[in-house]
Amino acid sequence: MEISTLAAYHCLAFVWYFFVAYSITHVRTEERPSEVFLYGGQWKYLTVLNLVLQAVFYGVSFLADVLRLIKKLRCAKCVISSRDLLFGVLAFPVSTFVSISFWALYTYNRELVYPKSLDGVIPLWLNHAMHTAVLPFAVLEILAMPHRYPAKKKGLILLGFVAFLYISWVLWIYSVTGEWVYPLFALFSPAGLAAFFAGSLAVIVSFYNFGEFLNRMIWGQSEFRL
Repeated sequence: MEISTLAAYHCLAFVWYFFVAYSITHVRTEERPSEVFLYGGQWKYLTVLNLVLQAVFYGVSFLADVLRLIKKLRCAKCVISSRDLLFGVLAFPVSTFVSISFWALYTYNRELVYPKSLDGVIPLWLNHAMHTAVLPFAVLEILAMPHRYPAKKKGLILLGFVAFLYISWVLWIYSVTGEWVYPLFALFSPAGLAAFFAGSLAVIVSFYNFGEFLNRMIWGQSEFRL
């Protein structure tokens, strides 16, 4: 894509994710289900955190495009490095994990991840914006332009560290409230829960590798040029 086209796309994607994140934090306060939106609010859900992540990524991407358009190439190079690291390590694997895992569990038993009581709180379009649209956005980003992935060891360490932080947040909430962020977790013994977390990490790592594979297959090993 031309830089101007990329700038327009990234700007629109940033506005979209900002709007969706704003919308989920301002859902109707009346008749909220008792089991959600308590300690930690919406910020305990990976879905909502992913919306913020995507907004940050597209904001950084738009900034990189603008710097390239105005020929601030030295600054652009630094921002592009941050953009590519953010996309490869977090934005693509997390959005893919959120979409696929949510709909897989929703199909199996929605009460485990998205109780029916939420239908009266969160509009259908917002549910799909959070859990469906994030996947095609991620794939479109790979198709739109090449991204330089970090060394595999560095990328996986960063991804694992972020996963550890989120799991720690989930466990902290349980220790304070006695309630799990997702009802699914209550079904597991401590050993089973550890195995579930380990399996989820393995899945998100596979999505990291898949994103890197797609990027390489579409764009090859060539260096990104300003």
